[in-house]
Amino acid sequence: MNNTASNPVLLQAFGVEKRYDKFMALGGVDLQVRANTVHSVIGPNGAGKTTLFHMLTGTKSVSAGRIAFDGHDVTQEPDHRRVQRGMARSFQVTSLFLTLSVQENLRLAAQGVAPLHALNCWSPPTGARAQQQTVEHVLARLGLERFAHTPAGSLSHGQQRRLEVGMALAARPKAIFLDEPTSGMGIDDLEDMKQLIQGLKQEHTVVLIEHNMNIVMDISDTITVMQQGRVLAEGVPNDIRSDARVRTAYLGNMITGGKA
Repeated sequence: MNNTASNPVLLQAFGVEKRYDKFMALGGVDLQVRANTVHSVIGPNGAGKTTLFHMLTGTKSVSAGRIAFDGHDVTQEPDHRRVQRGMARSFQVTSLFLTLSVQENLRLAAQGVAPLHALNCWSPPTGARAQQQTVEHVLARLGLERFAHTPAGSLSHGQQRRLEVGMALAARPKAIFLDEPTSGMGIDDLEDMKQLIQGLKQEHTVVLIEHNMNIVMDISDTITVMQQGRVLAEGVPNDIRSDARVRTAYLGNMITGGKA
């Protein structure tokens, strides 16, 4: 890993809490994500990883605490406003327009940053509305050029997962949040996704939830480990790999490979 400690901080969470009646899903999370890094959030089911993503991206509101992104307090801003500030997210469950072509999925994602301009249903998209340059750039990043006119529903599962990452990229984000992007993938697709994610930090900041520890350890600059809605440990991969608390609480011998 390159030394990223001097990279500017892009995203911060200060004492973020999320309560559902008496249940505390997040119990005061502090997080600091530096620009142009891959920052992974790991932990078993129920640790609060996806809830934290909801808080950071504005999908759900915080119960307490504060979130800052790119120098702005976004704690009370809705998710569409955070997209306009430069956040984009993929989800655990693939959510594509399955009957539309790959390039149409990407075009809609690119237009979605400014939805008022996108909602012109009276004429086909031309010129700037077609977002052709963005679509072509993302297709090349995904390695899906030859599938540009293929319906998304006809792609393999691994290709669909890559397309979903591409839809987040089409929004031209500063930070991209990926929630288990390798979920359900076969071995042949894992390396392609790994290389794709690792390459994203050249232009973006990546916040990643991932259960595949081989991938996490190989591509992360920083790893935050969560337990029962709180941060248990944080550091570079080597520190997390050797942290006795992490081994005891989560991973045991699986920190060196496989899934947590």
